[in-house]
Amino acid sequence: MIQRAQLFTSKRDSLLLLLTSFFILTVSLYIEYKNYQEFIVFDSALVDATVLKQYTKTKNNRTYQVLKLKNKEGLVFYTTAKKSLHDIKNQEIELEIWPKDLTFYKYLTTFYGPSKIIDIKSTKSNKQNLNALISSSHKKEEVTNIYQALYTATPLDYKLQSDFSTLGISHLLAISGFHLGVLSALLFFLFRPIYVLMQNRFFPYANANRDIFLLVGATLFIYVLFLDSPPSLIRAFGMLVIGFILYDRGIKIISMQTLFLTILLLLSLFPRLFFSLGFWLSSSGVFYIFLFLIYFKTLKKLWQFLLLPTWVYLLMLPFSLAIFENFSIYHPLSILWTSLFSIFYPLSIFLHVIGIGNLFDSVLLWLLELGKDGVLVSLNQYLFFFYILLSLGAVFSRLLMWALLLTACSIFIYAVYHVA
Repeated sequence: MIQRAQLFTSKRDSLLLLLTSFFILTVSLYIEYKNYQEFIVFDSALVDATVLKQYTKTKNNRTYQVLKLKNKEGLVFYTTAKKSLHDIKNQEIELEIWPKDLTFYKYLTTFYGPSKIIDIKSTKSNKQNLNALISSSHKKEEVTNIYQALYTATPLDYKLQSDFSTLGISHLLAISGFHLGVLSALLFFLFRPIYVLMQNRFFPYANANRDIFLLVGATLFIYVLFLDSPPSLIRAFGMLVIGFILYDRGIKIISMQTLFLTILLLLSLFPRLFFSLGFWLSSSGVFYIFLFLIYFKTLKKLWQFLLLPTWVYLLMLPFSLAIFENFSIYHPLSILWTSLFSIFYPLSIFLHVIGIGNLFDSVLLWLLELGKDGVLVSLNQYLFFFYILLSLGAVFSRLLMWALLLTACSIFIYAVYHVA
């Protein structure tokens, strides 16, 4: 069997990548800074944005609505409105915002800006129409929100998010590489018979795998744009494209170099991703998958298939506890739910297409009931920082890899102790 080549074979290659990435990052930051200056040039700015989240909050005996918004340029910010404002989640609005004391750093991350709503668009977007279609298949608002999160990257209600983090399956509701992998496989098997039929008749000389990937990639790219480019999905799509390019040229894909290249290029092109929790969680998941496949590549495929979900669960658990702090006796069952999800996800899409999308509603409601029974288990921030350093060290040392696994297992025992 022909051995695939390494991506970087010398320090010169690595240095060239770093210099290229630094140049791209400089250009990207310059463009962002120009946009920032245009945004704050006047006391107020007119913005068209989509309402991602809307909830009621009471503070100092005053009740009001909090809105989380995002515009087409990727600017994410919070504002407030009167408590009488009706539900406008996922709708396009025009507002005047006063970005007082807005720094460039806050512009790149998330900020609060007082505003006045000028207009609520009556014309529905394609995403809103799809959400309405999904809603028509379900009676319970919670179930509707789950499927909208799965198909259109609609943010989950805070209570739902908390329930799913208690079950350890929040990652299944946030569209990322896992979903993109399932969709790409589904599209490949749908396109391949049609393409082969046409290839045999019109262009037998063509490279089928390359052409089908271009079709799949173009379809997924349109889907990513349709979803307003969630950070975790950008990472997944970027790795998909880079991975195929490397594979097509005979370069090793299952490598930390591939992940490093993807992260570096995406951060250079889209500096806002540096401040995205979803991007880093998605990248961390791939990191631990690659770590397993690198150290346990001699295992039989069946054992890799059986052990990998448990490995990823254990090594991602510290991230879950550090960020969400939710745990329950059902949390370890996320290993099973994650395995079953690869069947449920495409099947649920098919069921919605044929008009019986509510088939699994009772199962989802049952899961939500399980998610209500949990406890808070926090992870010391210094321990979490040590865990991240240990993870990076595990790339270079098998001994540190075993130490990392032992630490993750210890944290798991610590969490179980709190609910036992």
